[in-house]
Amino acid sequence: MESEFINLTAENIGEEHLCCIIRSKKPHPGVEAKRSWLSGQLKEGHVFRKLNTKGCCFIEYAPLEKAWVPITGDNFYYIYCLWVDGKLKGKGYGRELMEYCIADAREKGKSGICMLGAKKQKNWLSNQAFAKKYGFETVDVTDNGYELLALSFDGQTPKFTENAKKEKIMNQELTIYYDMQCPYIYEKIEDIRQYCESDNIPVSLILVDSLQKAKELPCVFNNWGAFYQGQFITVNLLDVPSVQKILKKGE
Repeated sequence: MESEFINLTAENIGEEHLCCIIRSKKPHPGVEAKRSWLSGQLKEGHVFRKLNTKGCCFIEYAPLEKAWVPITGDNFYYIYCLWVDGKLKGKGYGRELMEYCIADAREKGKSGICMLGAKKQKNWLSNQAFAKKYGFETVDVTDNGYELLALSFDGQTPKFTENAKKEKIMNQELTIYYDMQCPYIYEKIEDIRQYCESDNIPVSLILVDSLQKAKELPCVFNNWGAFYQGQFITVNLLDVPSVQKILKKGE
């Protein structure tokens, strides 16, 4: 029996939970920030499809031309996130979600699908080993080990922008580029902001609030990109202990 999934729409986004952080009583600022961001993206062809249950089981993707990532390519989908967690693992839901995205891409006449990966799996990126089972291959790389994975239907391939491969900025202080695509970001940014203010640590927290800004970023980016001493560090969302480690390592 086919599982029951729901696609978020302009009509139901106000009532449906967003999987990652589920709150039933009081609003969560990160969830509401994501809901606001997502509301603006749905009209651009963005897809958020989830299992109809109280849990974390969803895929989120968009036309690459409208995806807030420094990747270019004609007629591809970009997968932001494919995540199945907790008791929902091992039931085939991830397979159903991936196969839905692939079928949707073929039906829409896309050239393929792509996603951000790395030579070593990163905590905040979708499981690339799972994607490779469907034929995703590395089509572009950066000097510090990030990879662009793609499943091409017609031989065309996307690529990182030249800016994304620079991975250097003039700012020497801790610098974080972020958008509100992930519900965890709001809290992470506020914790880092408060920590840096209380300890007088210079920091630049740069909100990426437009498609153009995202396409022009000086690093790979899924929704977050951190620099220190002018060098790109990670796409992983940071907490205060991880910031402390970065700062100590740079001493």
